[in-house]
Amino acid sequence: MTRAVAEGIVHIEDDRFKVTEWRFAPGAATGWHVHGHDYVIVPLTDGTLALEEPDGTARTAALSQGVPYSRREGINHNVTNAGTAPLSFLEIETVSDLENCRRRELLVRFMAAWNERDLQGLMACMAADCAFHASAGTETEGRRFIGRDAVRAAYAELFETFPEAAWTDESHRVIGDTGLSEWRFSGTDRNGRRVEVQGCDIFRFDGARIALQDSYRKTRS
Repeated sequence: MTRAVAEGIVHIEDDRFKVTEWRFAPGAATGWHVHGHDYVIVPLTDGTLALEEPDGTARTAALSQGVPYSRREGINHNVTNAGTAPLSFLEIETVSDLENCRRRELLVRFMAAWNERDLQGLMACMAADCAFHASAGTETEGRRFIGRDAVRAAYAELFETFPEAAWTDESHRVIGDTGLSEWRFSGTDRNGRRVEVQGCDIFRFDGARIALQDSYRKTRS
């Protein structure tokens, strides 16, 4: 039997908040979904929700009109009205971190492109006016590559230098216009020399693209 679908009415959607009123007929469900932001639920009626979770867990939660509760991003479930009367609630999402989320997703794609040796994919992550500061060079900033052509050539040179290479143990953080990626690099160069090193990149963003990749790595002694 096909379930009725809960009705979602968006009342506010800006760069800080998204407020959606959810209305459920008896037996109506949201369908499976993952919450991309922290959120607060404010029940507009009393009621009972049935919650299905990916591991097969099923449970119920009682709603009391006007009594709110909060949850963190990443919740994955299907929500159904388990009562015999209609129910509704407000879902208030904090979306002020939307730009940060998009930039973090960009860093994940950027790292994946390195591991896939996808030069076009790397450049798709870079801004029109971009730069790359390598971890070694004669200048204080390391060897600097300015402009898309120079950056592309530098990335291609790295692939040629290390026919075998992998970036693992990655983690990414974004605060405003600054990003940080930590990683472990392991590879074999053209002369058969094995390299394994811990490192990080500091990024500056231009909108939804990388304006500067500034690389740092540990040096074995």
